[in-house]
Amino acid sequence: MLFRKDIEKYCTYCEHSRPLNEEQLLCPKKGVVAPNDCCRKFIYDPLKRVPPQRAVLDFSRFSDEDFTL
Repeated sequence: MLFRKDIEKYCTYCEHSRPLNEEQLLCPKKGVVAPNDCCRKFIYDPLKRVPPQRAVLDFSRFSDEDFTL
């Protein structure tokens, strides 16, 4: 598996699944499934994984003196 070895095995990340709507996926192996289901035919597809957004840094608590040498 790419990126991390402890990726959750969810149908959302499976190579076989196709989105039906926001709450359901279509799997050729199991039919209509929920995004958090998984089966033995799971194959990880890294292109389906959306990484979490980065945290926005708050620089307002720093002054100009904090950035000078």
